Amino acid sequence: MNKAIRKAVIAGNWKMNKTPAEAKELINGIKPLVKDAACGVVCCVPYVDLPVVLEAAKGSNIGVGAENCHWEKSGAFTGEISAEMLASMGVEYVIIGHSERRQYFGETNETVNKRIRAALDAGLRVILCVGESLQQREQGVTSELVAMQTKIALGGVTKDELAHIIIAYEPIWAIGTGKTATSEQANEVCHTIRATVASLYDQKAADALTVQYGGSMKPGNAADLLAQPDVDGGLIGGASLKPQDFAAIVKAASEG
Repeated sequence: MNKAIRKAVIAGNWKMNKTPAEAKELINGIKPLVKDAACGVVCCVPYVDLPVVLEAAKGSNIGVGAENCHWEKSGAFTGEISAEMLASMGVEYVIIGHSERRQYFGETNETVNKRIRAALDAGLRVILCVGESLQQREQGVTSELVAMQTKIALGGVTKDELAHIIIAYEPIWAIGTGKTATSEQANEVCHTIRATVASLYDQKAADALTVQYGGSMKPGNAADLLAQPDVDGGLIGGASLKPQDFAAIVKAASEG
């Protein structure tokens, strides 16, 4: 596998953290630390933080993303945000299918697919999340589950559109728990994702796909994870809220 044909991307997922004032301070803290990064850098932030983060990131190498979007352009969906609304603000990325959305808010493989369709139609880049629970890993169904999630999510997505999608493997049991998949475990599932994409499209498309790891990546384990042939970056939770930690992961990806 030739990693030279695809660019690593480190994306921060701030989750439900930071007021607008705090978000501005955090972005301004991150900017000088990542300005020379050789990898892609993205910060996905709460809706209320988007205006100040977009303004603070202007002219920098930091891409800005949202943490979710609805599949309809408009309508009676109280509390939801459409992909068109995000695009109109200048948002570039959106996370879709995060395990917390699946676990707490009723997200399904089918609604993930609908959200991806809406995001692509609005011109957004998608960070698609897939991954298994601890019970599913112990039952030995990780590969089948992740392949199924990937196939359903990409239903109706053309090969050209695939170029606007990043897939993040996030083992649910490693999110916010401090537990991390071993480098070998992470690479094995990232390879499964790539093989699934190859079966849906072709090997060239699979080789060009950026596949992130998203389960408690931090400065201490980033280099080992990012050294794996099928791990092209990370979707970073807690460490993305600490400028020095986030920058250390970006540095590891830049050198990998």
